Amino acid sequence: MGALTRSGLVQAVLLLSAALWLMPTVGLLITSLRPKQDSAASGWWTVLGEPARLTLENYTALLSGGEVLHAFWNTVLISVPATLLTVALAALAGYAFAWLDFPGRDRLFVVVVGLLVVPVQIGLIPVAKLLGAVGLFGTVPGVVLFHVAYGLPFAVFLLRNQFLEIPQEILEAARMDGCGEWAIFRKLALPLAGPALASLAIFQFLWVWNDMLVALVFAGSDSQPLTVLLQSQMRQFGANLDVLAPGAFLSLLVPVLVFFSCQRYFVQGAMAGSVK
Repeated sequence: MGALTRSGLVQAVLLLSAALWLMPTVGLLITSLRPKQDSAASGWWTVLGEPARLTLENYTALLSGGEVLHAFWNTVLISVPATLLTVALAALAGYAFAWLDFPGRDRLFVVVVGLLVVPVQIGLIPVAKLLGAVGLFGTVPGVVLFHVAYGLPFAVFLLRNQFLEIPQEILEAARMDGCGEWAIFRKLALPLAGPALASLAIFQFLWVWNDMLVALVFAGSDSQPLTVLLQSQMRQFGANLDVLAPGAFLSLLVPVLVFFSCQRYFVQGAMAGSVK
């Protein structure tokens, strides 16, 4: 009986914690569905007594203008390439640092690890000047390159340690069977590191999708993502909830869907290497 009581108490605490964590998201969703005058007059919880007042007019007005859709596709065009490039380059570099013997390998890896402690803010002005010199400042490729550059140190460090978990005997057996390094990397190392690659991709995607600082500095008016657009709306219109609430929920929806659809890989990647 005591064990059942403790189990029920734990479940109650977990349910309460989940409800508290979800409450801001639920409030944002309800606010995005309320008319502007209702949001200005009362809190979102009052709609629980009159759900018929919920409407999709805010989303219709927001999406009909085209500005939000343009910013949404800019966010996609920034997040997807920045994620794929980071994972691909980090996988190649991580495998090389783990299993290829080349001059200066250990020293170069120490440099890569040292880059982990460099704050993003330090590189804003120098990289902005560099991108301006090559004509990429204020463009989507410029923002993508910045995210790839600052995402690579952690990604290389993570995947290098993951590739080191592969038993050396498996690699030696593949080499004895005539496999080259590229075939070993593609057919053996990548499948074995699949959970870590998926976990890294989720981390990178969520970071880039939710970023505002880098996009605020490097994106121009035609390449600004949703985060920058919402920030400009807040600065211009203050408490314009009929614009901010649906826009913020659209920005939140994609990361939530990505995380919950890939949470199995995320947990596997987080636990990779923790047990033998």
